[in-house]
Amino acid sequence: MTLLDGKAHSVDSSDAAFQTAGALALREAAADARIHLLEPVAEVSVLIGDDFVGAVMSDLSGRRGRVLGTEQTPGGRTLIRAEVPEIEIGRYAIDLRSMSHGTARFSRRYARHEPMPPQVADRVREEARQAS
Repeated sequence: MTLLDGKAHSVDSSDAAFQTAGALALREAAADARIHLLEPVAEVSVLIGDDFVGAVMSDLSGRRGRVLGTEQTPGGRTLIRAEVPEIEIGRYAIDLRSMSHGTARFSRRYARHEPMPPQVADRVREEARQAS
């Protein structure tokens, strides 16, 4: 927030009065605003045997991922590119190893932040409330 104008008065003005006015303005603005929780999204590349492509693509979709494309590679393997929220791929290495019988590899890198879906944001807020 940026304060654009204000007046000081020798009787009514004090540091505490300005801090209180700023806090009240912030509270009012936050009540009127739509606030979104943001989550980091990773760009994921999975190199998998052709036999496991369907299972991996289904798993990525179940993790709120968006498959961007697939590409055939030599040796009967497929490269899957997807964007997946970071919170959904915390245990992905273990799950991918299990799905592919240890034959797949994946890499990820940060892509951007996006607003969380409302139901996920509500769950995160509730967990934070219970933790405090």
